Amino acid sequence: MSRLRALTILFLYLLLMPEVFALGTVDPSSPDYTGRKGKKIYVSKLGNNSEGSSWTTAFQTIQAALSAIPDDIGGHVIMIRPDSYAEANLSTAFKGAKGAYNLIIGDTDGKLGSGATGRIVVDSGDPQKGFKSYDWWGTIRSTTKGWRPEFTEQTFSSICWDRWILRNLYTSGGDAGFFWDLTDKSGEGFTIILEDCVGIGRAFGGGICYPVVRPDEPSIFRRCYFLALDWVGDTGAILVGGWEKTMPEFPHLILEDCTLVHPDNALAMSYASNCVNVRATRCRMIVLNFTQPEMGGKSTGIICTQGHKLTGKMHVDLEDCMLAGYSVFTPGEDGKAVSYTTKGKVQAYVQFSQPIPEGFERINRWPADLFDYMAIPKTILKE
Repeated sequence: MSRLRALTILFLYLLLMPEVFALGTVDPSSPDYTGRKGKKIYVSKLGNNSEGSSWTTAFQTIQAALSAIPDDIGGHVIMIRPDSYAEANLSTAFKGAKGAYNLIIGDTDGKLGSGATGRIVVDSGDPQKGFKSYDWWGTIRSTTKGWRPEFTEQTFSSICWDRWILRNLYTSGGDAGFFWDLTDKSGEGFTIILEDCVGIGRAFGGGICYPVVRPDEPSIFRRCYFLALDWVGDTGAILVGGWEKTMPEFPHLILEDCTLVHPDNALAMSYASNCVNVRATRCRMIVLNFTQPEMGGKSTGIICTQGHKLTGKMHVDLEDCMLAGYSVFTPGEDGKAVSYTTKGKVQAYVQFSQPIPEGFERINRWPADLFDYMAIPKTILKE
């Protein structure tokens, strides 16, 4: 890269930082928000399920509130009373707008007037039988017709969630927690902001596939906890897929102050991904597999590029992160698909025979404080 090009990229990055990291300009709940003020919609199981304009008239389901969004001009706010909501495959009626995102916020601390405090749990499991491990079944609706013969429903893209902010929610019970797959709309711009949430799924705790980068509007997951429960196939606490055939200069996804927990890999590139760019700052990546290869054990690594296609490349920028697991990257040839930078203090606790890549600091004693983060927070509230 030429010096001029590098300086140009740095200038653009610094220029765009206020838009990227200060959501006040797009968040309709922020005091410094100057965008369009849209409709306020309420969700509560105690509401009379009539028209959703107050806690008294609140809709009793989240999907009813999403379906009541009237337009794509943005600035709409959905407020949810603490409770457990048995819902799956949520979809929105309209996207948000540039400079005026839509917001879903759980009233975890009661300050929005719901009269309750606690978690807002979205349970996507089978109402009678419990946890539902089934492809395309999760919190966020997306599907591809013909994925397998039994998938006869029309293809649906979660691009409908473009320019939404989700805050103070806890999701579980299905194949994915907070996961947006653009399916037939892959290759388009897409931005999602996730804050102070818990995402749990069989395959993915969270992630996005397959947008193109918006340099001034990256997707951001901030102060969230992600847990995935399966280690077979295309799975990870966070799964990301990019569309570009060459590595973009800016990230598809920014992770800030997040915890990623998984049986075998914390941050993974999707099998079908082309080039994907991720930035992680002050994150904790905890993998439970410290296998013994001499006994036939295998691991895909904390940061996983296993099973990538020929055009698949992953770039990760790590700043002040802590990692634990068998190895930092996927062992063997698949690991060559990753590039990375480190900044600040980036530490790794790995199986004793595994090397530490340049720029990482080896942790040589059990990191008790790190593994304390495996516990799902009782509540996640913005300080």
